[in-house]
Amino acid sequence: MSGIKILRGMTSDGSARIHVIDSTGAAGEAARLHSSSPLATAVLGRLLTAASVMGAMMMTGEEPESRPSVTLSLGGDGPAGRVIAVGDEFGNVRGYIQHPEVDLPLKPNGKLDVGGAVGRGTLSVIRDTGDGEPWSGSVPLVSGEIAEDIAGYFMTSEQTPTLCALGVLVGTDLSCLAAGGVFVQLLPFADDSLIPVLEKNAAKLSNISSLIASGKTPKEIADIALEGIEYDVFDTLTADYRCTCSRERMKRAILSLGEKDIKKMLDEQEAENKPRELEILCRFCESRYTFTEKELLGGAD
Repeated sequence: MSGIKILRGMTSDGSARIHVIDSTGAAGEAARLHSSSPLATAVLGRLLTAASVMGAMMMTGEEPESRPSVTLSLGGDGPAGRVIAVGDEFGNVRGYIQHPEVDLPLKPNGKLDVGGAVGRGTLSVIRDTGDGEPWSGSVPLVSGEIAEDIAGYFMTSEQTPTLCALGVLVGTDLSCLAAGGVFVQLLPFADDSLIPVLEKNAAKLSNISSLIASGKTPKEIADIALEGIEYDVFDTLTADYRCTCSRERMKRAILSLGEKDIKKMLDEQEAENKPRELEILCRFCESRYTFTEKELLGGAD
């Protein structure tokens, strides 16, 4: 079963485009990999959901080794610390939260305090089209609740009015029961009469994770978001939580430090009565890679 399903469509008059995503499997996999608290699962799950959709908005790359991607980074002063999510053109994602153990009291409405966990700071976006010239930008966080921050980014940096709803539902056993979101974006020369209709429909999307948990499909959720508006579905993508790390990539990362720094780190290992080898941890999937001195400085694989 795929961890992600993304429906892509557009209103029949070309005024707006819609993306609806069910990211339950991917958010659940992230929670498992990072052993995250319910609050951390909600924070990372929302950002992963946004990154998946924003990655799927990018144009397909021509070369397999230079695939387009988008990186979202939350730099807030809250106890969650740095939160990062990377999405590719197919909607595959991977992510990391600095403090997966973060925990705060529930908000008065009984919901997880995602905004309190993220805090105040900035949302940074890096778009890599695969041509060697990534574009980056950052905006102040609006609320730390992530959906409002994503909408604020699109309005400020891309002048694109965006309705964004994101949600993650965590069970009492700490598993992710549902995760997903809706993006509706007005396109240039959009019919202004759509705006009040979309705003009215948005109220029905305030608890998007509950809709997914109840069994609503992306198409059924799109029908809610665009009720009273004719639209066409382009396609539905399937994607996953997918890390791109490998032993060879990690080795290249260490070698990029240079022989002098590598030797210094090996010496430090020896000074602590540890083997002369270096271990590197992938923050996205928690995989560990160990390299011996001979592999790093002796030219052996």
